[in-house]
Amino acid sequence: MTIRHVVSWKLASEDADERAAQAAEVARRLNALDGVVPQLLSISAGANVVLPESNWDVVLVADFDSVEALDEYQVHPAHVEAAGYIRSVVSARVAVDFEI
Repeated sequence: MTIRHVVSWKLASEDADERAAQAAEVARRLNALDGVVPQLLSISAGANVVLPESNWDVVLVADFDSVEALDEYQVHPAHVEAAGYIRSVVSARVAVDFEI
């Protein structure tokens, strides 16, 4: 069973330029986990480029062999570090985990 982990974030900044820079940094930090966190089968993160007034600012799509692998990813030191930065700039988070 493969688990797909999808997370979207709204950033807190009211300034569009600052929000764009933060979104790029969130995506950069998440994509940098590829090859570092062994539980990741694949990872793709990116900043929104369409309808910024209504769409969420950043999205992550990551695949794992199992729920246990997802749980291990969550506590991996590299992920914990990236998540710390993300929490510092985010106002809202939504996630869905499903089988593919």
